[in-house]
Amino acid sequence: MEMKFQQVELKKIQAPNFVMSPVEFKDYIDFEVKRVYFITKPTGNTGAHCHKVEKEFFILQSGNCTAVIDRGNGLEEIKMEGPTSALYVSEYVWHHFKDFSSDAILLALSSMNYNPDRSDYIEDYDEYKKVLSEM
Repeated sequence: MEMKFQQVELKKIQAPNFVMSPVEFKDYIDFEVKRVYFITKPTGNTGAHCHKVEKEFFILQSGNCTAVIDRGNGLEEIKMEGPTSALYVSEYVWHHFKDFSSDAILLALSSMNYNPDRSDYIEDYDEYKKVLSEM
């Protein structure tokens, strides 16, 4: 299985009275968007995990934060600065976000509807590394 991760800088189009950043989904994601959610007013880190099936596309709408990613090569930190910073995270890519500025707004597009039993999640990093070694 191929784990996919991509850091993206969205286009900026300067109009006379504003800057627009269009997102043509076909250019960035390989899934139908089933759910959208926002992270706002952060006071700490998001929960670290990977998904077994779900894919996500994160767009930092304002502010800044740091993404912590493991796509099979160990943990790496990626600085995100809104509003054109985006990340595509496929299944089995470990991820979480930290060091949010107080004005940060992180938009997430998901390939799945939320399942409260969390059966799609691996939330223990040691278990994640074990699963990867068995793939």
